[in-house]
Amino acid sequence: MSFPIVRHRRLRQSAGIRSMVRETVLNVEDLVQPIFVAYGTGVKNEISSMPGVYHFSLDTLKVEVDEIAALGIPAVLLFGIPETKDSVGSSGFADNGIVQEATRLIKEWYPDLLVIADTCLCEFTDHGHCGMVHTYERDGHIHGDVMNDESLELLARTAVSQAKAGADIIAPSNMMDGFVQAIRSALDEAGFQHIPIMSYSVKYASAFYGPFREAADSAPQFGDRKTYQMDPANVREALREAESDVLEGADMLMVKPALAYLDIVRLLRDQFDLPLVAYNVSGEYSMVKAAAQQGWINEQAIVMEMLTSMKRAGADIIITYFSKDSARWIRNR
Repeated sequence: MSFPIVRHRRLRQSAGIRSMVRETVLNVEDLVQPIFVAYGTGVKNEISSMPGVYHFSLDTLKVEVDEIAALGIPAVLLFGIPETKDSVGSSGFADNGIVQEATRLIKEWYPDLLVIADTCLCEFTDHGHCGMVHTYERDGHIHGDVMNDESLELLARTAVSQAKAGADIIAPSNMMDGFVQAIRSALDEAGFQHIPIMSYSVKYASAFYGPFREAADSAPQFGDRKTYQMDPANVREALREAESDVLEGADMLMVKPALAYLDIVRLLRDQFDLPLVAYNVSGEYSMVKAAAQQGWINEQAIVMEMLTSMKRAGADIIITYFSKDSARWIRNR
């Protein structure tokens, strides 16, 4: 036989053949749509750095949830913008907190739509950090230390309040040491042994979070989050973080951000057999949107390629602000 002996192109000759041999397929069931809920009436305010993403008040929320449910997206991830903030984020674990109220409404409207509650304090604290802070002044500037163990009790209270409101999954994103065990113990003690924990196991101190901090009004008022979120240069540390969460009782593991950390997604997929979540974060979303608005890229093609890469790397679940658009594209493919 003349060269070449192997002809790989035979399996690329038509759309039908390519579809038949396709190894990775993105499905609507893989997607989670984040939602930002806020106080007020008649609120549907577009987030300037995230075109197509909005703040919703409770009275405008149903239209958004109706659309998500109609598209077959199985789950939403709730973030709350409180009326007031304080040093311990008390509105985050209040029974009538914005996330708790939104959860009750969504479960009333769509009992089968999964509500995932982000469990963190940064949106609710006046200092913008993910736990309790000891502040002090030095050289005319305010400094602070995020107190790990003291924060665990507040995070556990937040998780229990979210479960009481009807959240199906607790998703702690704070990156305090021991947070999974603290939350698991609190949930079990409160009678929520059946509620799974989707742990933000590997969360890097990333520049890709910028637009989210506008959306959630959660930028730190001093310092940064590098003392508790991971150094983007580290790989082996990701294994240690994930292993700790597995031992403490996590039911699902997450890598955040996703696109710049696909190697970490693959690493966790190869090392652990728990469901794996990739978070396609705000900066990744905004860059695509900005380029698409300029006409520089084909948004649909880019998004589908990007999300497929996350699933190909090993993600079972993808949290993305593109969920609604992607669901439509998947239906029409």
